Amino acid sequence: MLKISGEALAGDGTAGVDPASLAHVAREILSVCELGVQVAVVIGGGNYFRGRMAEGWGIDRAEADNIGMLGTVMNALMLRGALTGVSELDVRVMTAMPMTSMAEPFIRLRAIRHLEHGSLVLLAGGIGQPYVTTDYPSVQRALELGADALLVAKRGVDGVYDADPNTTPDARRFTELTYAEAIAKDIRVMDPGAFVLAGEQDLLMHVFDVAATGAMRAVCLGEDVGTRIHSGR
Repeated sequence: MLKISGEALAGDGTAGVDPASLAHVAREILSVCELGVQVAVVIGGGNYFRGRMAEGWGIDRAEADNIGMLGTVMNALMLRGALTGVSELDVRVMTAMPMTSMAEPFIRLRAIRHLEHGSLVLLAGGIGQPYVTTDYPSVQRALELGADALLVAKRGVDGVYDADPNTTPDARRFTELTYAEAIAKDIRVMDPGAFVLAGEQDLLMHVFDVAATGAMRAVCLGEDVGTRIHSGR
């Protein structure tokens, strides 16, 4: 399971989709598919709208989250277009809420069947409910689909650090952490709820830089890239 933030598609911008970044993400995903690995992707929508922006816009949080969920669908459709434009891969978009004219509804067994048949599955719409970012759904979907690991692609950072590497030159990157340590250190690379669920269910997580060419493939090959987060069991 791959978790890609909406910002990863925005490039150096703060909103929308940057064609070069979209193409880069598509190539990186394809490089993993070439390994024969079954791949599903949960994609965020923060490049369009985030629920936490609601107050500044004078919009109710639940409504703002609905807007953000639609943003994830837009990103999934953009990514499907980029992937099918450069490959013959069968790419399925599945959404947490019905949008049958452009995507399939998420049904766990159907998603598993698509993966078993060699399709790439893009999962949009989070879990279809407000007050939840796409961090938690990425863990939930990984567990539902029996993923071996959750790969978390971040923009602008190549792993988990003990301080902000953009402002602290001597910040140290962790090669691995337990979920308990991540929660105790108040690591915000993902929502705490996502860490709790992943830790309870013993899901391996790997955080890496989405902009680093080959990093996604290298993680799948077991190379020392980014930060590995696990339950410690």
